[in-house]
Amino acid sequence: MRILLVGGGGRENAIGEALVRAGAELYVVSKHRNPGLARLTKGYGIANETDVEKVLSYAEKFGVDMAFIGPEAPLERGIVDTFEEAGIPAVGPNREAAKLETDKAFARAFMQRNEIPGRKAFRVFDDVSEMRSWVDDFGKPVVVKPIGLTGGKGVKVVGHQLRDNNEAKAYAEDLIRRDGKVLVEERTDGVEFTFQVFTDGKRVIPMPLAQDYPHAYENDEGPITGGMGSYSCSNGLLPFVTKDDYEKAFETLKATVAAIKKEGAPYKGILYGQFMLSKEGPVLIEYNVRFGDPEAMNVLPLLRTSLVEIAEGIVDGNLRKAEFEGKATVVKYLAPRGYPVNPVRGVKIEVDEKAIAETGARLYYASIDENLTLLGSRAIAVVGIAENLEEAEGIARSAIKHVRGELFYRRDVGTRESVERRIRVMRKLGRKLEPNPC
Repeated sequence: MRILLVGGGGRENAIGEALVRAGAELYVVSKHRNPGLARLTKGYGIANETDVEKVLSYAEKFGVDMAFIGPEAPLERGIVDTFEEAGIPAVGPNREAAKLETDKAFARAFMQRNEIPGRKAFRVFDDVSEMRSWVDDFGKPVVVKPIGLTGGKGVKVVGHQLRDNNEAKAYAEDLIRRDGKVLVEERTDGVEFTFQVFTDGKRVIPMPLAQDYPHAYENDEGPITGGMGSYSCSNGLLPFVTKDDYEKAFETLKATVAAIKKEGAPYKGILYGQFMLSKEGPVLIEYNVRFGDPEAMNVLPLLRTSLVEIAEGIVDGNLRKAEFEGKATVVKYLAPRGYPVNPVRGVKIEVDEKAIAETGARLYYASIDENLTLLGSRAIAVVGIAENLEEAEGIARSAIKHVRGELFYRRDVGTRESVERRIRVMRKLGRKLEPNPC
């Protein structure tokens, strides 16, 4: 099976590794030459992933049987529609279904009209005075979000990036003037988690839960970024997520797939819900229409089922199963100094791959070129895999000392202390948690 992978980040390095492990003949198109993917491929094309026609020309040149779309931006441009029109099936939702992520106003209205569980109060505004009046009348703390794709950035929450609703109104006004619209919704207190699933438009197959660390700095401080790391537990849950919480979140995703099919845009690919576990249960913060980055690196190394078979099942509408090894994982991302505000670029780093392999950690390259020159975003991820969280975190931590250069990372990602902090948050909200080791 000749498969074209679109994208060149850490997420795509993990996808490519899983495809090759499953026997695929891999080809890649991305805006830079990822050194991890380059050694896995039979052919590599350089193009902006959103230049759909150029990506398609590479697919036709390579003679691929299927495409696997990594990032969200080409999905917004309708890359799946274009490929299918050219007779090349692709893993990923079409342009209309991808609006679950690419248009936050669409997603909230979709949830409301289909009565999807886990929804929250919201309004979309294009008028500044209406927005200000609604926030004043609403009275409770709010969250302000740009309508379109932000790469994990741009969302601001009262009590975190914003001091109060007055600052929220000012930020929302700026977004209306810049983008024409803004989404304002109620703030939900709790702890976030990621729930990813495979779907062929009918059947929905779950992956192990993961938790991302979206803040740039330790102790969950600093700006929200694309994610500085993540962890998953050997039982597929998380220490603060009960089985009942899991089932409720899963029902939200299954209801989403069923509803969007009913609306005429069957969803095929990877869907993940970013949930906030509140006092009352899981609330959907946002949809994402592809693997998470870094969360793909938590689940794909554990995948026992062939990713090629899963991809074929998705595009053929005959998805059957996805089995995962019962182990804990910890992903730690290394980013350029100054990231995300003013990251260093064009600086070379050193990576001792042999020493990293000896620690037992997996290594995935992201925003870095073949000369190991930093390109400005998260550069390298290391993944520890073990029977429990402490061992997995130790493996990831031991690998980092073999990467040298102008980089930093969050030392607290996947530590027992950081997990216990999240458990305390839920207990303060009045949640009774059963012992759930990780």
